[in-house]
Amino acid sequence: MVKALTFKGDKKVTKKRKRTDPGSGEPDADLTAGSREASNIEDDNTWVAPDGASDLTGPVIFILPTTPSSAIACDANGKIFASELETLVEEDPSTAEPHDVRQVWVANRVAGSDNLTLKGHHGRYLGCDKFGILSATKEAVSPEESFLCLAAPSQLGMFILQTQRETFLTVGTEEDPSHAKIRGDAEAITFNTTFRVKMQARFKPRLKVTKEEKAREKISRKELEIAAGRRLEDEEVKQLKKARREGNYHEAMLNVKVKGKHDKFA
Repeated sequence: MVKALTFKGDKKVTKKRKRTDPGSGEPDADLTAGSREASNIEDDNTWVAPDGASDLTGPVIFILPTTPSSAIACDANGKIFASELETLVEEDPSTAEPHDVRQVWVANRVAGSDNLTLKGHHGRYLGCDKFGILSATKEAVSPEESFLCLAAPSQLGMFILQTQRETFLTVGTEEDPSHAKIRGDAEAITFNTTFRVKMQARFKPRLKVTKEEKAREKISRKELEIAAGRRLEDEEVKQLKKARREGNYHEAMLNVKVKGKHDKFA
């Protein structure tokens, strides 16, 4: 489920969840460590740098090499412009986060390729015509609305956007970023074609996998006792938690259940 975009400093609205009937014998999902960790993953709206171009998916921002720092943005009519970033810490562009929905693009992979589509806040796609003019006015994707994001050579953590005509997005060097022109007709990679990229942490594949693995490792004593169907001894709890980390949890749980049956009829 796609969630509404939020920005740093926004008041977080939480919804109360209905608790399960205590007499049902089922655990309250809000109390389990696994559900809390999963909820943290879903709600992680911090902005991080991708490890590589292949990580890009979901909400992203492209930070231009202007002074002060700005991002590629579009207005409701699809006009592309440089929007100054107001969330920098000590003027460091690596700390940038969007403060305006117009600065945010939703990245999606084109099926069967490494190309990206970039959808603006108004539901239309960023495109580049044969003259190098950028706009976001199309509701459907054509080759002009597809871009290849590549790691910039010799510049760690920086990226370039290539059009389907093998030209590059570039920005002018005007002192006022609001007047800097962004085009898609650069024929060579330069400082002005090199951008910093940020994405929401919850969409970052490797980070997401790491958090999900940690969530699977965590389990409460109550959950273990419900799964076993009886109260567990401290040593049994330790063994089951260790088995969960090592990947042989189901075998260990089966042994615990068998032991419980033997103890019952002893």
